[in-house]
Amino acid sequence: MHDILDLATQVGKTLREKGLMLATAESCTGGGVAQAITEIPGSSEWFDGGFIAYSNACKTEMLSVVAAEIAKYGAVSEEIASAMASGALANTQADVAIATTGIAGPTGAVPGKPVGTVCIACAANNRMYSDRNVFSGDRQAVRQQTIVHVLQTLLKFLQDVPAKSLPKKAQ
Repeated sequence: MHDILDLATQVGKTLREKGLMLATAESCTGGGVAQAITEIPGSSEWFDGGFIAYSNACKTEMLSVVAAEIAKYGAVSEEIASAMASGALANTQADVAIATTGIAGPTGAVPGKPVGTVCIACAANNRMYSDRNVFSGDRQAVRQQTIVHVLQTLLKFLQDVPAKSLPKKAQ
């Protein structure tokens, strides 16, 4: 857990320095990324809010993910993670969003997508990054590994996101 808090602190520092707000759209992590983020004092300066969109219907209703895309690619896919991140941006005041979707287990595996399969996406402006991983261990281990990976990936992604123009303070 110490690593997660250290990573969340680094994410917060980077977002604050760039004047950016973050939103989360989580499925398999059940709000774990948002929890890590909000453990950091002052996170309201750089965290706008999050969605826990566990069901496909919720992904469609809350994040504007197209149901036909879920049918085509499956809920656990880079395409849906990207759509979730875009939906989080569209439905908040955030500048940057992350999304998680996966199979934490112990059930839910399908051909080509074993337990531990997780797709994530980061979105900002016209930038998008997504990846697919297969983590090992039980449900808790898969979720923890996903949260660490999301925070690490977000730190790298933020390097290429320009700072927001900050208003000058009144003198």
